[in-house]
Amino acid sequence: MSEDPILSAEDVRFAYDGAPVLSGIDLAVPGGDFLAVIGPNGAGKTTLLRLLAGLLVPASGAVRLSGKNVATLSRREVARRAAWVPQALEVPFAFTAREFVAMSRYPHLAPFAAQGAADREAVERALARAGAAVLERRPLGTLSGGERQRVLVAAALAQETPVLLLDEPSAHLDPRHAIEIYELLASLSAREGRTVVAVTHDLTFAARFARRILLLAAGRTRELGTPDEVLREDVLAEVYRVSWTRLAGPDGPVLVPGRPLP
Repeated sequence: MSEDPILSAEDVRFAYDGAPVLSGIDLAVPGGDFLAVIGPNGAGKTTLLRLLAGLLVPASGAVRLSGKNVATLSRREVARRAAWVPQALEVPFAFTAREFVAMSRYPHLAPFAAQGAADREAVERALARAGAAVLERRPLGTLSGGERQRVLVAAALAQETPVLLLDEPSAHLDPRHAIEIYELLASLSAREGRTVVAVTHDLTFAARFARRILLLAAGRTRELGTPDEVLREDVLAEVYRVSWTRLAGPDGPVLVPGRPLP
């Protein structure tokens, strides 16, 4: 993992209709990091991810990608550096899975240029790695939520960017496919040096796969560090208002929520 940040937020603040959502977020994500972003509903997780992807503009502060202020970059320039995986598909369902994944190659093409052999190979490789090759001829509208999620991840892989930004990548997935996606993301980070930032509600997956965890609470950084540093029962109880038990599982810690706290 590189020590130099490939992605950073500098005193970032954001509000919706005057209501503060994020306040004074400072974050430096080194190249090759796997950062899980956790926190209760309304903590600002997805908003932060959209700011990092350049889909929102901070009210103040700056987001930098490869040292450049994201606000000064075109969408194509951002898309060459970072791939965005939303919680749900945002395109017409008439496209096949392969056609949708192929669209992610647009940042690498000249205007009106056709895709070449390298683009087709990138699409095939991405479909296979995301476990979505069997879906390539299926219209998106015929896919289950979990199948669409695998196609979304495949599209991000085909984009071939150094940074992956994922909003709940295991949403709608059964346990097997969820584990496979997280294992793939961990491999991209550890073996290929790609930077992964993933919002998740699954604290056990965060503990098992992430190198670092950012815990947001009420729009502010509550904790930032390794899984052992962040996922403490007392801290989680304070933030989530639920008791927690941390167990030792065969593949790492298991975080079990208990009763709501007063």
